[in-house]
Parts: sequence; structure tokens; C-alpha cells
Amino acid sequence: MNIVIVGGHDCMHCQYKEICKKHGCKCKVFTQCPANFQNQIGTPEMIVVFTKTVAHKMLNAATKQAEKSGTTIRYVNSSSANALRAVLSEHFKTA
Repeated sequence: MNIVIVGGHDCMHCQYKEICKKHGCKCKVFTQCPANFQNQIGTPEMIVVFTKTVAHKMLNAATKQAEKSGTTIRYVNSSSANALRAVLSEHFKTA
């Protein structure tokens, strides 16, 4: 499963990747807005947006990409490791 994480803290980048790896997922993490962001998202199976720590430009691009590709998008208020674990655990229960 491919996941894109939008927002979050720069120092948590490696932890986000490790958590995804433990759930059997590959992930891309965007804590800062790179050039050509919307094209870099691609077509993952799920997009996780940490709403407290994301730029509006990134939020709009992620939402637009999810609508265009039919990707599941999850909005999470906290950008903690536990919040990401909870989202992934919930997704794998329902999947």
C-alpha cells in the first residue's frame, strides 16, 4: 500500500516512515511544500493530512489530487506518531 503524508513536523519525518513500514506500507512524506507538489503526490491508496501543521497550499493540492484520482484522504488534527498509528490501524481494520 502506498501512502502520502502531508504536513507534520520535519523532525518526525523518519518516524512517520518507520510507522508506515511497520504497517507494511510505503510512504512519501511532505512536511514542506516542494516545487511541483501536486504532480509529486501521484496516485497513492491513501493521503493523510496533518491539518494543524500543513500549509493551505499543500492542503488544497492534496485535496484536489485525491478528488481527481479517487484516493482516500484522512484529515488528522494532531501530527503525532500515535495519531498516525491510529489512522493506519483504523484503515487496516476496515480494509
